Amino acid sequence: MATFDIRDAQAHLSRLIERAEAGEEILIARDGTPVARLTPVPPLAHRGPRRPGAWKGLISIDDAFFDPLPEEELAAWEGSAPADVALR
Repeated sequence: MATFDIRDAQAHLSRLIERAEAGEEILIARDGTPVARLTPVPPLAHRGPRRPGAWKGLISIDDAFFDPLPEEELAAWEGSAPADVALR
């Protein structure tokens, strides 16, 4: 594993990133003490194209979700409620 001082790493960051992309792990040190590691990021798993409606039938929303809010709670959300009215 290659080790580089912080100043050298700053000066040659793009080259070090290329080396990491190629699979090499690189240590970055401050005064000889390792403080960070530059490693390659594994590729994301390809799950294939997204399918519209894939969640259909897997989740449900209760009808109460669409009920209007009580006036005092609506006022609190809009910032016009008296100070003594708190959200539940």
